[in-house]
Amino acid sequence: MTVIERPPLWQRLRPWLIGFDIPLLIAVLWMCAWGLLCMYSAGYDHGTRFVDHARNMVLALGLMFIVAQVPPQKLMALAIPLYSFGVALLIATALFGVTKKGATRWLNIGVTQIQPSELLKLATPLMLAWWFQKREGLLRWPDFIAAFALLLVPFLLIAKQPDLGTGILVLAAGLYVIFFAGLPWKLILPALVLGAAAATALVLSEDAICQPDLKWPVLKEYQKHRICTLLDPSKDPLGKGFHIIQGEIAIGSGGMTGKGFMQGTQTHLEFIPERTTDFIFAAFGEEFGLMGALALLLGFTALILRGLMIASDAPTLFTRLMAGAVTLSFFTYVFVNMGMVSGILPVVGVPLPFISYGGTAMVTLGLSLGLLMSIARVKKLVKT
Repeated sequence: MTVIERPPLWQRLRPWLIGFDIPLLIAVLWMCAWGLLCMYSAGYDHGTRFVDHARNMVLALGLMFIVAQVPPQKLMALAIPLYSFGVALLIATALFGVTKKGATRWLNIGVTQIQPSELLKLATPLMLAWWFQKREGLLRWPDFIAAFALLLVPFLLIAKQPDLGTGILVLAAGLYVIFFAGLPWKLILPALVLGAAAATALVLSEDAICQPDLKWPVLKEYQKHRICTLLDPSKDPLGKGFHIIQGEIAIGSGGMTGKGFMQGTQTHLEFIPERTTDFIFAAFGEEFGLMGALALLLGFTALILRGLMIASDAPTLFTRLMAGAVTLSFFTYVFVNMGMVSGILPVVGVPLPFISYGGTAMVTLGLSLGLLMSIARVKKLVKT
């Protein structure tokens, strides 16, 4: 009787584990550790926030593992269905959505309520990457116009809800794809100069444009208040400027090394609003100080640099565009969240990856990381 010896467990798992880019995985686990530590402190008296955050992380890592096994070619085949489905859900939300606090962002599907705009964070760059892949070698200016049209449809639908924070993230992800596809600098530089000039004019003419009876075109009244509050939060310290002022106080009081784990007075005396979601970086800065913030930034920097390396080594135009857009989307998350908490950007609803509480955002994060892992896996298999 012949006895067949089974190979060791690590050899049986190797075809699955090869999908994980080790440097990227280390950066992800580093950020997860900080996220759990911060959530335990900031959310310990918020019911099951810590347990839910840990569960969401496990779900995100599981999704990352699953998506990492899917070849990018199959992911590219999902571009049109996902984008079309996402836009259809946004239209349904505009017509039949659930309104909370003046915003119609949720759609009731019977068993639960979903936020369709989250799907577009991935579906939009996926669709644009597919578009440029199909036009590779044949790109002309009408192709870029069509790409901008594909991008503006979900952005305008999301901005109308209104949800400017998510709209900015979707817009940024799409613009990254268009930039990496070869958008000429002669079109980029005028837009940057115009933006810088508008920001400068805004700061210099603050008193004139922030009059209560003055209406701003395009932007809603609450969005105007957010920008004016950013320019001078002391004008309404107990109202619209409260978030920014308390965030700055918390971060500044942390000093070099912080007040210590579970010792943040601004955090635990509930001076920091939304301390487990949008403003969790203020709670983090208070307890862990500048050194902790640098450790956090080190993890984000490592993740972003590794993602850009994966993008530069990607074998096809589609994978390069997707990896680059996903990676720089992480940068957008981090820059916007830390910027609004620190008082250099208006307050918008943008979470800090791995750190902020939120199931839907964590799922999107896991799917994004899975895309990066899938692209890295294809490159490794080609080499082997």
